[in-house]
Amino acid sequence: MHGDGSPSDWIVRWSHLVPAGGTVLDLACGRGRHTRWFAGRGHRVTALDRDAQAAQPLEAVAEVVVADIEQGPWPLAGRAFDAVVVTHYLWRPLWPAIVQSVAPGGCLLYETFATGHEALGRPSRADFLLQPGELLRVAAPELAVVAYEAGRLEAPARLVQRLAAWRRPPGVSSAVDDRPLVGA
Repeated sequence: MHGDGSPSDWIVRWSHLVPAGGTVLDLACGRGRHTRWFAGRGHRVTALDRDAQAAQPLEAVAEVVVADIEQGPWPLAGRAFDAVVVTHYLWRPLWPAIVQSVAPGGCLLYETFATGHEALGRPSRADFLLQPGELLRVAAPELAVVAYEAGRLEAPARLVQRLAAWRRPPGVSSAVDDRPLVGA
């Protein structure tokens, strides 16, 4: 999708939700396109992946955690981040850990493949494709959805769901008007 190493346009678009200098978890970071992008903007990044070889070069810009999160325990228990970033990755048993890792005032930025993508390419197994509205159901009721998109993208062709959601800090009401504004 981003063979040139550039960050996802969705992640860039909603990165203003991350407090300046805040902490970022790049989950299933791969070669670290989002790790490098956030670190380059002054964020403290934790890069998590099972592939030590791919993640090792990121040690220059981030805390690197190598763990097989599908077979082992969640390696970041008790930690929370100002942003949790997930792209092109889906492992449903991790939903609770992912949502709990968003700190008060922090955000979840998520983009991955959706049902129907199997007609366009890989991944093609239902285990790795979001069901209609699934990201919305995962975020609620703990996070306030700031933005959500589902549909086809081009260059390359793919079907995705994308979510930006925010955890209200203590004392902030649940009114829709309390969400961060675009560009704020």
